[in-house]
Amino acid sequence: MPWFVKIEAGKVDKTIFDQYIPAHKAYVQELIAKGHQAKTGYWAKMGGGMLLFEAASMDEAQAIIALDPLVKNGCVNYQLYEWKIVVE
Repeated sequence: MPWFVKIEAGKVDKTIFDQYIPAHKAYVQELIAKGHQAKTGYWAKMGGGMLLFEAASMDEAQAIIALDPLVKNGCVNYQLYEWKIVVE
């Protein structure tokens, strides 16, 4: 399956953003359970973060991102890319 990456930047106050982190983590756990090999994290020295996951197509990747609680609740601006791996 192809890999996809969502690069995101927060757009709400941290106190609001942090309310949705538990739901985001639970959503990523669901993706892992469904075989998407998802990983999520944030940048150490600046705001924002990344979600890396497998999906069958860009359409499926967009559907997955649309259900992310951080997106559903308007907490982030993001870009979604298909990641082409050249060395494993």
